[in-house]
Amino acid sequence: MQKRKAAILCNNLVKLPLVYSPETMVQIRELVDLREEVVTDANIADTDLSDVEMVFSTWGMLKLTEEQIRAKLPNLKIIFYGAGATEGFVRPFLHCGVECSSAWQANAIPVAEFTMAQILLGLKGYHQITRKLHEQGRAAWSNPEKGPGAFGARVGLIGDGAIARRVQNMLAACRVEVILVPTIPEQRTVSLEEVFRTCQVVSNHLPNRDDNVNTITQALLESMPHLGVFLNTGRGRQLDHDGLVAALRNRPDLTSILDVTFPEPLPEGHPLYSLPKSFLTSHIAGSLNDECKRMGEYMLDELKRYLANQPMQYLIIESLLIP
Repeated sequence: MQKRKAAILCNNLVKLPLVYSPETMVQIRELVDLREEVVTDANIADTDLSDVEMVFSTWGMLKLTEEQIRAKLPNLKIIFYGAGATEGFVRPFLHCGVECSSAWQANAIPVAEFTMAQILLGLKGYHQITRKLHEQGRAAWSNPEKGPGAFGARVGLIGDGAIARRVQNMLAACRVEVILVPTIPEQRTVSLEEVFRTCQVVSNHLPNRDDNVNTITQALLESMPHLGVFLNTGRGRQLDHDGLVAALRNRPDLTSILDVTFPEPLPEGHPLYSLPKSFLTSHIAGSLNDECKRMGEYMLDELKRYLANQPMQYLIIESLLIP
């Protein structure tokens, strides 16, 4: 039986082999007739894609208009996108009747793992103790201000998407009381004010929408319990950074852990680089290095389901996309 035609459309030739490992590529090529040359913005105009039914991609997916899609990819049926968010490119494809499967669930796993680790360290007071030992040396060893620990602690997760729910399940084994706050305000039975006021750690997982900009305010942060920890692996726009700076100065017992900021990175000399209880990481919570291979494997599994006419697990629905 003749294999069905597929192509790789991707401008990011560095990320591509991280996501689609040699082992995954061998399996994909066993299943479909995959073009050897990667299609990029530079060569798409000179490439005949009229017989392509399937496209594989990851970060760096080409952004095409509906007119370009109909002209260059008239037989395209599905995109296998080995990464998370698809808002930047997917709508014109959906409008042309092309389905898209995304590895967003695979990308949620390392974010949840990172979040889980930071929450447990935060409940121990690890960040405060480590910084104090670095600053004061042996003098800080005997009397550090420790956190309450995990058992019975209250943790707030702002947002109820795939990452937050995975963190909730992971924390269940630790006997932590988790307050999961729905993304949609009308569905909330607990206010953000109560969550920040009563939770030892609050972790932000809100989607990157305009209505969530500066949702996390100075007043919310300053209301946290003694030695409270705020963690952001969502998006930087959701946090009032000036408010955080003020809160950390007014409440030196608080700790912030930001894997994302706005802008990203922060400008040189920003106070969050130097405040004692401010901890920054460079957007590392999501899939990186070997973790990226999982996303390629998810797309391989989706390909197998597609070829077998089985229900797809990770199809993108336009009504759920971020505006």
